[in-house]
Parts: sequence; structure tokens; C-alpha cells
Amino acid sequence: MARIPFGISRLDDIVNGGAPPGSVVLLAGEAGAGSREFMYTSVVMHGLSRADEELFDLHYGDLPADVDLPDEVHYLTFTQSKSQLKDEIETAMDPEMAESALSEVNFVSLSNQYFHVSPVPRDWYAGETLNISSLRERSQEREGLLSALGSELSKRAPGNLIVLDSLSNLISAIDEDELSWADVSYLVTGLQRAAYDWNGLLLMHVNAEAISQRRLGQLVDACGGSMRFRWETGGSTRARTLAIQQFRGVLSQIEAEDIVQFETELGETGFDISDVRKIR
Repeated sequence: MARIPFGISRLDDIVNGGAPPGSVVLLAGEAGAGSREFMYTSVVMHGLSRADEELFDLHYGDLPADVDLPDEVHYLTFTQSKSQLKDEIETAMDPEMAESALSEVNFVSLSNQYFHVSPVPRDWYAGETLNISSLRERSQEREGLLSALGSELSKRAPGNLIVLDSLSNLISAIDEDELSWADVSYLVTGLQRAAYDWNGLLLMHVNAEAISQRRLGQLVDACGGSMRFRWETGGSTRARTLAIQQFRGVLSQIEAEDIVQFETELGETGFDISDVRKIR
């Protein structure tokens, strides 16, 4: 089966090229442990493969055998603007590489729908092109947010790489009269069902510290794959680590290599794997 690469060269080599088409992968991380940089690197490398083949070959290398690049790259966010995200990504890695790559990335902000029912002043999140009708009931607006998200995903996901940033924003909006945990759970379960037909790759970020272990477990179960980004302390040093908790069609490859955990690092080319720990 052809794979869709994550855009992390060493990881793609280990997992036989990347993720099976139709995968929804949860990126659950502690603050600063690398989950957000993983997203950024994936987006940049995929964009670079279209924008500048020479830079892509320099920073990623040869694509693994039996790999299909997605048709397009889409980054969906609930709270940030396109300019904010570009600035953040260009700060996190080599600016020349990032600037070139992001010309091939489609940014979609749902901040108008997300903030519309909140006490946040409209001029904080609404651009000059905003055209909002009269206020509706708060519950209708939250339903509108999920509907807007669903519409964007249905339109953009088939055959493409989708990055959804971040489920933590939806979870923080949970209120008995607005958005319930069941809404979020059904959304993720439905995404995995739809992704099978979309035949692309969807990466979803969540702050593992902002959610209970029970709810995090439900999200893990609903997704085809789940990666956990943690800080690990050994003596006087701290290291970023990545563990693949579960992944249909991928985990067997890792188990065959007796891989337990990856040590990771952040550099000018973004997220990378610095060491692979094994059971001997």
C-alpha cells in the first residue's frame, strides 16, 4: 500500500514511508515537547516538495519507495490568523526554507466563528473583510462552528494533507449550553470514518495537559493513529521524546524493529529524531 509521508525524514524511513492513506493521527503533547513543531515541519516539508525541489532534497532527502505525496496542503486553525501562523513557523525554523514552503500551503482560519459568541471584542479577531450578520443564539453559533469546520474538511481533505490546530480550542469551549464533550468525541469519530473515503492524511493537535486522561484515551481510541510528545528528565537534563501509542498499519513495523521511544530535537529544519531507543 502506498504511504503518505509525515515529512519527518527519519521517522518516515522507520515506518515504511509514512502513514496509510485515510489516516487520522492525533498529536498529543506536553507544552514545548515538540508536537506543534512536528505539525509545522510536516507542513513545511510538504510545501517545500512543491515549491523548491532542491531545498526539499537538501533538508529531507529522497522520498521512500512506494510513497505518494498529497495533492495539496491545508492548515486549519480556530484562533490564529494566516500572518500569525506564518510568523510563528518562520521563527521556529530556517526562514528561507519556511517562506518558500508556505507559498504552497493553504491557511484557513475559523476564528470568526470561534470567537463570535465570546466576549472578545470583534476588532481583535475580525479582519477588514469580515461580514457578520446579526447575532444569533449562542448555541446556534457553536453548532455553526462545527458545521463550518465540517464543510471545510469535506471540501479540502480528499487526497490532501490536513493539519487541524487545535482540538484544545474546541475542548476549552465546552459548556452545557453550547458545545459538549460528546460533540467533540463524535466529531473525531466521524473524521476517522470520513478519512477512509478521503484517502488523505489528517493531523490533529491537542494539548495533553489541558484534557483529562479519560477524554484523551477516548480521542486516542477514535483515531487511526496517536503520537505522544513528552518531556523526560534524566539527572540534570531534559529531553523531548516521542512515542507512538497506537497506529493501525504502522505500529507492527515499529514493533518488528523493537523500537520503544524516540528522542527528538528542534533545529533550523524543524522537528527531527535524534535517537531511537530499543529493547535488546
